Amino acid sequence: MKNKKGLFWIVTGLLLIAAALCLTIRNFQEERNAEVSAKTAVQQLEGFLPTQAPTHPASPTPGTPPQTLPAEETEIPDYILDPSMEMPVRNLDGQDYIAILEVPTLELTLPIISQWSYSALKIAPCRYAGSAYTDDLILAGHNYRVHFGPLRNLKPGDPLILTDMDGNRFTYEVALVEILEPTAVEEMKSGGWDLSLFTCTLGGQSRITIRCQRTEP
Repeated sequence: MKNKKGLFWIVTGLLLIAAALCLTIRNFQEERNAEVSAKTAVQQLEGFLPTQAPTHPASPTPGTPPQTLPAEETEIPDYILDPSMEMPVRNLDGQDYIAILEVPTLELTLPIISQWSYSALKIAPCRYAGSAYTDDLILAGHNYRVHFGPLRNLKPGDPLILTDMDGNRFTYEVALVEILEPTAVEEMKSGGWDLSLFTCTLGGQSRITIRCQRTEP
């Protein structure tokens, strides 16, 4: 009887080890696929971004008065005229993307999918709510090391850059790093932050949340 019980626990232990190994391999493969998907999307999206000439006059040569551009040559972005407009999207492989996010401190450049879903989060970070145009954008991402996992290493003052599909650039800096509970939906959307990013902690019990402020006028 003792031998049978011992064999049972040995077999059970081996099965648990095998299950853990399979889970680790699956997670590694998911993360690898996420890395490839994000890099490919960024390369394609960058190819679609418009190349715009500067709208400010060139620096004057010594001894000449400064020049100003005629009003008709100064283009005002659509989102300034109508902040409530939807952020433009670019569709790649069935996913709508609204922006490219750069986090120089972490050497991350990631595409942002327009609407979040559990399946979309395996491809790239997603918009959870809000808009860059109304200064209330919230982005969600998996804690893959190639997605939002490194967010825990950000500190106040670190820069972020968001480029929409019209080529408009929005610059931010980290103002606050906080931990929220998964049920703290209202807290996630409150505070009047211009940009928020969040992901699960390593144990998945809480949400690391990065609060950012716009740095350009």
